[in-house]
Amino acid sequence: MEYLVKNGDVDPRAAFIVDTLTRRGWKISFAESCTAGLAAAHLVDVPSASNVFDASFVTYSNEAKVKYLGVSADTIAEQGVVSEAVAIQMAAGTAGANGTQVGVGITGIAGPTGGTPTKPVGMVCFGFYIDGKTFSATKQFGEIGRDAVRGASVDYVYSFLMSMFTLMEKKS
Repeated sequence: MEYLVKNGDVDPRAAFIVDTLTRRGWKISFAESCTAGLAAAHLVDVPSASNVFDASFVTYSNEAKVKYLGVSADTIAEQGVVSEAVAIQMAAGTAGANGTQVGVGITGIAGPTGGTPTKPVGMVCFGFYIDGKTFSATKQFGEIGRDAVRGASVDYVYSFLMSMFTLMEKKS
């Protein structure tokens, strides 16, 4: 599919993801904490995003992660809410709740406060659920400002998904 890029508003990676998911007949959902819906909003900038996107969650509190996504309260207690284990549970939880083949979980410390020596401001954990398989990563963006951390997080999500879907397309 071809997408018109109007004033640079559409990220070509997001357009590629929409196109790839559409061809596969797959759907995607997001479970976002520190990005507060920014990743999902980025996707819907693409025309035809409704072909692959129905619903997502913004779960800022620990309680919401447990209630809506099925994140284990024990995992939060043991590893902290900013952890790859929680991010994976968020990704799998949103995929399960929304019946999607792809789920993305994002949890982190955007700042300017909230950091600790072991989990500083700018640390973000990512979880990905793709067709039954899970992947995770932690990125330290540094104290670059709240909006910049959120933007860098979304950038990472779309770069990761594009890489994964490119590999999948080559194997098909």
